[in-house]
Amino acid sequence: MKKSVIISGPPAIGKTTIAKGLAKEFGMKYLGGGDILKELASEQGFQTGGDDWWDTQDGMKFLTQRQKDPTFDKKVDEKLKKLFMQGGLVITSYTLPWLVDDGIKIWLSGSQHNSADRMKSRDNLTEKEAIKIVQKRYDENKILYKKLYNFNFGEDLTVFDKIINTDGLNAQQVLDAAKDVVRELL
Repeated sequence: MKKSVIISGPPAIGKTTIAKGLAKEFGMKYLGGGDILKELASEQGFQTGGDDWWDTQDGMKFLTQRQKDPTFDKKVDEKLKKLFMQGGLVITSYTLPWLVDDGIKIWLSGSQHNSADRMKSRDNLTEKEAIKIVQKRYDENKILYKKLYNFNFGEDLTVFDKIINTDGLNAQQVLDAAKDVVRELL
């Protein structure tokens, strides 16, 4: 059985791009933790279309709702843990690296400016709008996960096998670095 791989990092750092590339390279299945959370949001009546949904007003509203009711995140994390244990997956998740002991865990680091640049071009936003959204998502997720699981998202990186700084690298360079990690640890 192949180990599962978890890609984590701050908002808009390139997790999905790297995870999909790794899944293709190693013949594994890609699973976005945010996609499962979006399914729950959809069940609550939110219109969750598009990869940039988290950056919309509705996405921000759902983030606020999650802070008031942790059952959304707990359901997603329980489902992700079960799927993770089956092996052979590449999963993007903010929380899973701290909740499981096995697998390969990669943190993508980078400046908020770097994330905002990605978001700006992806979501057709101004730089000011993108930086505001990146900061808000990062700060609110950090508060939420400290409250839910008592870990310091983005600060305590001791659970990761590798930290890849994405600043100054293009997507292919980050993917190549991640492939090297997975080849070494798979």
